[in-house]
Amino acid sequence: MSRVPIRVRLTAAFALATAIVLTGAGLFVYVQLRGDLDESIDDALRARATTVTASGAGGEADREDGFARVLGPGEREVEGAGGASGPLLSAAERRRAARGPIVFERDVAGIDGTARILARPGRPSMVVAVGRSLQDRNETLAGLVAAFAVGGPLAILLASLLGYGLAAGAMRPVEAMRRRAAEVSLAGGEERLPLPDARDEVHALGSTLNEMLDRLRGSFDRERQFVADASHELRTPVAVVKAELEAALRADDLGPDSRESLVAAVEECDSLAQLAEDLLVLARSADGELPVRPEELDVAELLATVRERFADRAAERGREIRVDAPEGLVLEADPLRLRQALGNLVDNALRHGEGDVELTARRAEGDVALEVSDSGPGFGPMGDSAFERFVRGDAARTRGGAGLGLAIVRAVAEAHGGSATVARGAAVSLSLPVSGSSQSPLLPSPQ
Repeated sequence: MSRVPIRVRLTAAFALATAIVLTGAGLFVYVQLRGDLDESIDDALRARATTVTASGAGGEADREDGFARVLGPGEREVEGAGGASGPLLSAAERRRAARGPIVFERDVAGIDGTARILARPGRPSMVVAVGRSLQDRNETLAGLVAAFAVGGPLAILLASLLGYGLAAGAMRPVEAMRRRAAEVSLAGGEERLPLPDARDEVHALGSTLNEMLDRLRGSFDRERQFVADASHELRTPVAVVKAELEAALRADDLGPDSRESLVAAVEECDSLAQLAEDLLVLARSADGELPVRPEELDVAELLATVRERFADRAAERGREIRVDAPEGLVLEADPLRLRQALGNLVDNALRHGEGDVELTARRAEGDVALEVSDSGPGFGPMGDSAFERFVRGDAARTRGGAGLGLAIVRAVAEAHGGSATVARGAAVSLSLPVSGSSQSPLLPSPQ
């Protein structure tokens, strides 16, 4: 029952309540009408009994639906009128009637249907019995039952439709709040849930939810500002440390162990710098979209730039970065954002992958597909969930990572109107429109 929509449950409850009320009302009307009809018949029988007692039963001969008898001692019939035949009273009933009036119903020969009989004392030692067919009363009651049988379901149906309309009307403000809530985001401005005019429970619920949204937005803004400030503060000292380490690497008097340690430290500085940049990008993003400034790019040159950036790191590990892109392939994209996304993928491949790193590009159904792959074990069962923020897969591909690199890749792809997917194994593919269809504001990219 809990899976049934609220408006359906309200309609069912309304229909059930209507059915109970109609049933109760029908029983009350039936019993009341039957009592009134019986009382009317009894009044007529008492009047006829009085007439028979005073003037005899002869005056009743013209009544087709009634009958009258005057019974003497020993159940002997003194007078009779009407269409009834056979005995009317048993011996016990005659003795009771001799002491006082009695009323009962039974089938009587010669009378259609059941008859209602009144027996009472008459002249000395005599009993007067008068009766009347109940066919008219029964037909009236049957008509009432038929009316309820036909009108009752129709009334319940109309009541159900009315109940559904009322329930739908009552739920309309809730549905309006639900639709708006589906569009509201913490970083999307000051959208609020619509409130109904009536100061009722729904209005109170909406007001409470709007207050909660305000608190969440305040918390979100403080968090985003903190991340932006922290990433800004990290970039300068990390850059200084890296410059000092690279200067130390250029010295000629370093032993093999010292050089290896310095190389590892430089790599960690690169990781810290990349983490700071990723945090800054996430802080600047608005509801998953990044501000971009697209321009026409030569894809082969873009991939070559990314390769040169990581060539030394790959050489230190005895690996190679290869580029496979057709000449003349161009697309409209933000070069800094795209280099950042591809750099994240190459960094991920160098850290957690195996073998050479392949940077490939090809045209695919009006889009440009950029792919970064290596010979490593891949993402395993994670699949596209690896693009969620702070998600980590197996140790082979997440060792030392912050869980932000692939989230940045997806954010950059979606900011350009494209998508990012795990193509196969350890390959990640970015599908971007050739002409660019970013819906983000055309703002300058961060330097």
